[in-house]
Amino acid sequence: MLTSDIVQQVRRLQLTTGRQVADVLAGAYHSVFKGRGMEFDEVRPYVPGDDVRTIDWNVTARTGETFVKRFVEERELTVMLLVDISPSQDFGSANRSKREAAVELSALLAFSAIQNQDKVGLLLFHGETEEYIPPRSGQKHALRVVREVLARGQDDSPTALSPGNPFGLPRAVLHRFRRLLSRRRTQVNRATNISDALEFCRRVLPRKVVLFLISDFLDDDYIDMLRHCNRRHDVICALVSDQRELELPPAGLITLQDAETGATRTIDSRSAAFRQLAAEHGQERINKLESSLRASKVDLLKIDAAQPVIEPLLAFFRMRERRIRR
Repeated sequence: MLTSDIVQQVRRLQLTTGRQVADVLAGAYHSVFKGRGMEFDEVRPYVPGDDVRTIDWNVTARTGETFVKRFVEERELTVMLLVDISPSQDFGSANRSKREAAVELSALLAFSAIQNQDKVGLLLFHGETEEYIPPRSGQKHALRVVREVLARGQDDSPTALSPGNPFGLPRAVLHRFRRLLSRRRTQVNRATNISDALEFCRRVLPRKVVLFLISDFLDDDYIDMLRHCNRRHDVICALVSDQRELELPPAGLITLQDAETGATRTIDSRSAAFRQLAAEHGQERINKLESSLRASKVDLLKIDAAQPVIEPLLAFFRMRERRIRR
């Protein structure tokens, strides 16, 4: 059941991102993602200035008047959103988490697709496929897509797993119950598995789609599957990151925990050498991702979780449009 908080968040996203789509993104999206080609619409009388190559000689011969063929773009596309909901997406050092930035990006893409009469679908994944919504068109369907991304993240929150005490249970029983829920959560395969999500799409999407893979890409051994998927579909990787993944503050002794494996490590963040090593490791991971995607001819969209999504998305659309015109 949807909580009133989720409903309010969906409405707020619809208001803010819907305005951005109408004012800024709709035209850029249309220019970048063309239809599958041109299809015949009708014939009409020739007027001076028409391209002689469009003359329909059969109709012209039958009627004795010159007619030309009229073609229209076969516009309808399918946009598929693959959204990573693994625990690492909950990290955020500024005003919001990576998951919240991914939700905003998903909303902008979904509403842009619907604005252009395209279909949009959703796949939520972590270590396995969590939920699949087949592509459809319409405003209500776009709202459902956004709602599911929002709701799934909140369902996994600690408050969702650790309810209050509505039945007046003894404290010891309640504590044991919460520990059981926590243990059950850790046993579920939550580590990111991008290959599995791409393989699922390969099975259920027989026709070409525009596929946005939204993740922090904290995973290994998925490039071959990504390359294979890109042969059939137009795959675009959206890297959602946080500045603290590249720059640690000098906060003294801190304990870090891997959100997906639960492993912990205590470090001394006052060490300039350690902070530099951590920054180099983070940047090396991004450089390796960029190099692998470039070799696979897959576009990369970079999103900073602390910043608005609209600017880098619009810049990405413009880059794609310039490349198409060359």
